[in-house]
Amino acid sequence: MLASRDRALEEPARDRALVGAMPWVFVLIWSTGFVVARYGMPHAPPFGFLAWRYALSLLALGLWIALARAPWPRERGQWAHLAATGCLMHAGYLGGVWAAVKHGIPAGTVALIVGLQPLLTAAWVSLTSPTHRLQWRQWLGLLLGLGGLVLVVWRRMQGGEVTSLNLGLSVAALFSITAGTLYQKRFVQPLDVRSASFIQLCAALLVSLPVALMETEPVRWHPQLLGALAWSVGVLTLGGSSLLYLLIQRGAATVVASLMYLVPPCTALLAWLLFNEVMTWTMAAGMAVTVMGVGLAVHGSHPKALISSPKHPLNAQGSRGESA
Repeated sequence: MLASRDRALEEPARDRALVGAMPWVFVLIWSTGFVVARYGMPHAPPFGFLAWRYALSLLALGLWIALARAPWPRERGQWAHLAATGCLMHAGYLGGVWAAVKHGIPAGTVALIVGLQPLLTAAWVSLTSPTHRLQWRQWLGLLLGLGGLVLVVWRRMQGGEVTSLNLGLSVAALFSITAGTLYQKRFVQPLDVRSASFIQLCAALLVSLPVALMETEPVRWHPQLLGALAWSVGVLTLGGSSLLYLLIQRGAATVVASLMYLVPPCTALLAWLLFNEVMTWTMAAGMAVTVMGVGLAVHGSHPKALISSPKHPLNAQGSRGESA
């Protein structure tokens, strides 16, 4: 009797610890995207690589869904909403980033542009939702995060030509991830993350495949490409994208977007560890400022929003947190 009661008490604590770690695991996973691009981009065109990534991810997810008997959305409207978010958050965001890098823009510049997402999200939420006005502390945190972000990527912005094409692709990626985050928070109901991700990836593949077929550069099956593809499927798509879906369902859109500020500093740190890229004191200071800014932006709402979790992390049925 006492043993069963102890186990019942341990399970919620374990779930809270697991959900509490989700944002930081997400940041670490998401930060590897530019590292993977460094390995894979020389051997494949952007949309060709992404089409393979989506297709292989669908195979893995389909097997997982079949074995686990994961539920599918019951409402037809949810299928359409998931397809829309898949087009924005997968095809639009990833396609824009990878195509921009392929056309010569430095990865640090892309990180800086996409890093403006929290400011766009916060401004939109504050202007359109009178019940969710941001406090001065959150605005200060967002601005500090942007300032720290500039310090981190400033050195990495050098050495690449910025054209109207690759700049436009980067801005398109920024608006895609921002619109996708807000759209999902507004219209997508809490669903099983596996089936939801499957629908999103199907839509992304349908959008990306025609573009991939029009690309003239062939895919060269180099070991680096295979490694980048395996990491992209197993870690970035199945892990990172699923975590992003869960975080959006559990937290306010501004809180989730603020986590994106941590991605470029973490990417710079990974590049220093893996590729021996120079880490200056300016970049280190930028990381510290970014962490402070994120702490201010999520202060007070982050624990409540993210820890009000359902019975199982893979099933997003439960509290939706704040509306965007």
